[in-house]
Amino acid sequence: MMRIKCIVSYDGTQFHGYQIQPMKRTVQQEIESALTKLHKGQNVKIYASGRTDAGVHAVGQVFHFDTKRNIPEEKWPYALNRYLPEDIVLQEAKYVPSDFHARYDTTAKEYRYIISQREIIDVFKRNYSYHFPFRLDLTAIRRACTHLCGTHDFTSFCAAKTEVEDKVRTIYSIQVIEEGTDIIFCFKGNGFLYNMVRILVGTLLNVGQGLTDPDSIPSIIEGRDRSLSGKTVPGHGLYLWKVYYDN
Repeated sequence: MMRIKCIVSYDGTQFHGYQIQPMKRTVQQEIESALTKLHKGQNVKIYASGRTDAGVHAVGQVFHFDTKRNIPEEKWPYALNRYLPEDIVLQEAKYVPSDFHARYDTTAKEYRYIISQREIIDVFKRNYSYHFPFRLDLTAIRRACTHLCGTHDFTSFCAAKTEVEDKVRTIYSIQVIEEGTDIIFCFKGNGFLYNMVRILVGTLLNVGQGLTDPDSIPSIIEGRDRSLSGKTVPGHGLYLWKVYYDN
């Protein structure tokens, strides 16, 4: 058996998230179904760097699987994309050591969230950005970001139903980029809790509107209370951009 690391992109619009769910269309189900066809009916299990929710997109999701098929690594995208639906594309495949794990070997992840500031919603981008046509103070937002970077207990910035007990994470950097009428939030960290990025963005939008003082972020963090932070913004503006590994 040989282990393959894959980088895949997908449009999350028509998916109920990444993880397999009964009677629902998911990214994992579609990829495993395609691999099963490629392996002539033999079931193939994949292991991803993490899950994404319904409507969330991925530019650089990573997964691995084991195979007996002797296909050159540069040919895997062509072989598998024949069986994948149009909203999932395998970008790259590489043979890796048998102890590589797409989830447990992750050293960092980068997520991006796109805000559309157009006065009137762009019908062609409605599934790929969050329409938010309100004036934002980007200076205040960037000030708030400085308080969020570093190692903190992010209990105030994750869904209340999160079952993970250890909510300490490290955010390495947050960038706020202006591209035309879009504002792009770029988060890079060692890991993110359930809904964490979407709640961070919701809180930063409050800051940008003057509803939350940027210098109140430390007290929100210290409060460890979900009710202190902003709303959870919609999933369709979120992208799993890149997954990092030591090598």
